[in-house]
Amino acid sequence: MKRSIYVETSVLSYLTSKPARELVNAARQQSTRDWWDGKRDDFNLYISQAVLVEAAAGDHEAAAKRLDILKQLALVELTPEAVDLAEFLVQNTPFPDNAKFDALHIAIASASAFDFILTWNFKHIANANIRSKLEVLVHSKGFQLPVICTPEELLF
Repeated sequence: MKRSIYVETSVLSYLTSKPARELVNAARQQSTRDWWDGKRDDFNLYISQAVLVEAAAGDHEAAAKRLDILKQLALVELTPEAVDLAEFLVQNTPFPDNAKFDALHIAIASASAFDFILTWNFKHIANANIRSKLEVLVHSKGFQLPVICTPEELLF
């Protein structure tokens, strides 16, 4: 049985963006493309309405590329449990107000019992300083935090 992945918006940004000049970003772009081309079919991929909203923002041309890719992925429903969990996470973690979508991504993936959250967002999602707190908070609401990882970590 294929494992399930919630694909967070940053992955789509790296997948569709113009080649980066900075070495780290260029490497992340390449890892993302390598995973997308070689490994994505090994998983069931999902997005949420939150991903669609974020992907549609910004430069029109870049947004169109992101949205075109997203047509290939299944849309998971936003449940009241996920909304409640996201609000709980914002209240109990050091997420700033502008990170409400990040909390929503974590909550949707947790409430939907996905195996992984795929992200390049190290500030609020793949952040080792808050991960253990996220695990405790998510578990306290009866859910399990999916494994938070980057495309590079799922290449092997």
